Amino acid sequence: MASVTTPTPARTRLTEHTVTVSASPATVYALIADVSAWPQVFSPTVHVEVLEEAPAGGGEQHLRIWAIANEQVRTWTSRRTLDPVARTVVFRQVVSAHPVASMGGEWRIEPIEDGTTRVTLLHDFRAVDDDPAAEELIEQAVDRNSRAELTSLKNAAEQGPDRDELHFTFHDSVTIAGAAGDVYGFLDRADLWPERLPHVARLDLDEDEHGVQRMDMDTRSPDGSLHNTTSVRVCFEERHTIVYKQLKVPVAMSSHTGRWTIEPQGDGTVRATSWHTVALDPEGVRTALGPDSTLAEARALVRKALGTNSSTTLRHAKEYAEDRA
Repeated sequence: MASVTTPTPARTRLTEHTVTVSASPATVYALIADVSAWPQVFSPTVHVEVLEEAPAGGGEQHLRIWAIANEQVRTWTSRRTLDPVARTVVFRQVVSAHPVASMGGEWRIEPIEDGTTRVTLLHDFRAVDDDPAAEELIEQAVDRNSRAELTSLKNAAEQGPDRDELHFTFHDSVTIAGAAGDVYGFLDRADLWPERLPHVARLDLDEDEHGVQRMDMDTRSPDGSLHNTTSVRVCFEERHTIVYKQLKVPVAMSSHTGRWTIEPQGDGTVRATSWHTVALDPEGVRTALGPDSTLAEARALVRKALGTNSSTTLRHAKEYAEDRA
C-alpha cells in the first residue's frame, strides 16, 4: 500500500493512498458504492445514513457519516457522485467536524493487466484558520483511516464467493405493553446494565457528545467465563433507535454491528427488536472451534450467543417498561 502527501501554496493538502486488490474492478466498485454495508466493510466506519438520493441511475447522494478518527467518533455530512462506468466516486464534505474546514476527494478503481485492480483514494483538505497543528492532526487521521479503509476493502473484495457465507444478519423481537420512551430509556442507560442484566458483569460508558457512546463491557457466559467487548453506539432518541459497532470482537468474528429499534404497533404496544450483522473470520473460526469446524457451526454458535444476550436484554426491558406502565 502506498501513500503520498502534497502540500500546496493555498494551505490545501493533498493525499493519495493506493492498494492493489486481487478482485475484479466491478467487485471493488460495488463495495465502495454500497454505503449501507460500510460499517461491515470499513473498520473506521461506525454508521452511515443516506439523507437524500437521486432517482435510480442519478448517482448523487447526500450522506451523514459517523466514523472513528484519531480515536474519537466524528460525524459529518457529505455529498458524493457515483460513476459506475468510469468506476469513480467523488465526494465532498458539506458540514465538516472541527478542526476540518473543508475536505473532499475521490475513489478511483482501475483494472491492471494481470487481472488485479488498483484502488486509489485521494483527499484534499484544509484546517480551520489554516492552523498547522490542526493540519497535522487531520493528516494523521486521513492517513490512518485511508490505510485502514483500503486494507478492509482489499480483505472484503478478496473473499470472493465466500463473502455471502461469511456474512449473515438475524434479529430477535418482543412485544411490550409499555411506552416506547421507557424501552428506549432502558437500552440507552447501558451504564445501569450491570445492575439490571444478569449477563453484564461490568460496563464502563463514556458519552463525551450527547447520543454518541463508547462502551467497554464484560459479559458473563453460562459457564461463568467473562468476555470483553468494546463498542461505539449512536443513539437517536427521537426515533427510539440505537445503532452500534463493536470495535473489539470475539476471535471467530471479523466484524459485528447491530441495531435496537422500538416501533409502535398501533394497539398500544411497541415492538422492540435487536438486529445483528456479523462477518465471520474463517481463520478465527478454526482457532476458536478447531481445525475441522465449519462455518455453519460457527454461525449457529454466534447466533445462539448473541441472540441469548439480546433476548435477555429485551426481556428485562419489557419488564421495566411494563412495570412503569
